[in-house]
Amino acid sequence: MSKRVAILISGCGSNMVALAQSMQGDHPARPVLVLSNDPEAGGLAKARDMGIATAAFDHKPFGKDRAGFEEELNAALQQVQPDIICLAGFMRILTADFTAKWDGRILNIHPSLLPKYKGLHTHARALAAGDAEHGCTVHEVTSALDDGPILGQARITIAPGDTPDTLAAKLLPLEHQLYPAVLARFAEGDRTPIYLPA
Repeated sequence: MSKRVAILISGCGSNMVALAQSMQGDHPARPVLVLSNDPEAGGLAKARDMGIATAAFDHKPFGKDRAGFEEELNAALQQVQPDIICLAGFMRILTADFTAKWDGRILNIHPSLLPKYKGLHTHARALAAGDAEHGCTVHEVTSALDDGPILGQARITIAPGDTPDTLAAKLLPLEHQLYPAVLARFAEGDRTPIYLPA
């Protein structure tokens, strides 16, 4: 029985596309919904083109009422009963109530080598620190921001002259490899971390 996967996005959905394209053949999971907090998110059209159901709830009318916004998210998620929720560029911080409700079932990809650089502007922060390496991490989501057990990491070398934009561009192909690999393993009940390059 395939695991049911909901993917949450806020933007163009490149990681969502990589995840959805990987869930074919003998993959242990299938995408059942792409959900966004931005009705104009470019990834929604991509998901529809791939035959995946979509939904969007604009977070802005809710203001600081995170619980009210998450009630809408939860209602949409309950309709499709996902086994796994993948955050793929979903730019909203989720409350402890939400993460507790889906405990052990939410994955996220973050553009740093956690526990370094939780939060935003990770590429610029790695450069400012003079780091020799940078990367991305897939982890289980807990109530703490960019925390939770690490399920995979991919590393790149920071070269002289790199900028936040060049680092982001170098990292993206590895994100597209790492997240699907972790999802496939996680869907089979295996939480052994994956490290790229191997």
